[in-house]
Amino acid sequence: MEKNTPLPRRKIPVALAIAGSDSGGGAGIQADLRTFAAFQVHGLSAITSVTAQDTSTVHDSEDISPSLVGRQIEAVMSDIGADAVKTGMLSSSEIIVTIVQKLSEFGVKRLVVDPVMVSTGGDVLIKNSAIETLKRELFPIALVITPNLHEAEVLVGRTLSDQADIERAAVELHGLGSFSVIIKGGHVQDTAKSSDLFFDGDRMRRFESPRLPSSNTHGSGCTFGAAITACLARGFNLEESILEAKHFVTKAIEHSYPLGHGNGPLNHLYRFWKDLD
Repeated sequence: MEKNTPLPRRKIPVALAIAGSDSGGGAGIQADLRTFAAFQVHGLSAITSVTAQDTSTVHDSEDISPSLVGRQIEAVMSDIGADAVKTGMLSSSEIIVTIVQKLSEFGVKRLVVDPVMVSTGGDVLIKNSAIETLKRELFPIALVITPNLHEAEVLVGRTLSDQADIERAAVELHGLGSFSVIIKGGHVQDTAKSSDLFFDGDRMRRFESPRLPSSNTHGSGCTFGAAITACLARGFNLEESILEAKHFVTKAIEHSYPLGHGNGPLNHLYRFWKDLD
């Protein structure tokens, strides 16, 4: 099918995740697809890297060739199409450039960019040279970028020590070209609440939820971005999608389960696994 040929009408929302694979199942493509399913969205995937990963650390990883990443995207977008797209672990400049080319070819508008740089266990997941490519090539075509506090610090090149610093960083990151930015507050040292700061160039808005006493947070950033993507695919506007995603992550942590010896995964299917409560 030619790229410009109209796709057949679909009865179910579809979202594409372009990210790395987590062998432990808590983050990456695995978390993205479970999140899509929880929102009754059909999930497509293009794997960028394969990691040997558990709940404590990333033991090893190997990138998929940029050409094969591109072919994955082309295959599913030509045949099925997607209502929204999310990116996660993109470790090299070559992979990022390929993704930008393919997303531009298919005219993707609802793009959520989770600039994954460090795993929950502290492992670096992106080459230094790729960070500038991420900022220069991918951010300008994003509807929203979703860095956590540590990722925002890397992107702006300084420590963010208080809320005023975070607000200035949001303005600076927005200036890189994305339609909007939300800096996730899960790593901010506030024992009462988790507060995410949203900025779209005109106004700032905080999305808050109670901070839960749980270490089962592996994949929470991936899940947040995937939930936004799923809601966008279902037709929600951006701020509605963020609000729904914030609620979903909070409940998935609340109903999470301990696995392994490190940070356990969220329970993405808590709505269906009532027997775990």
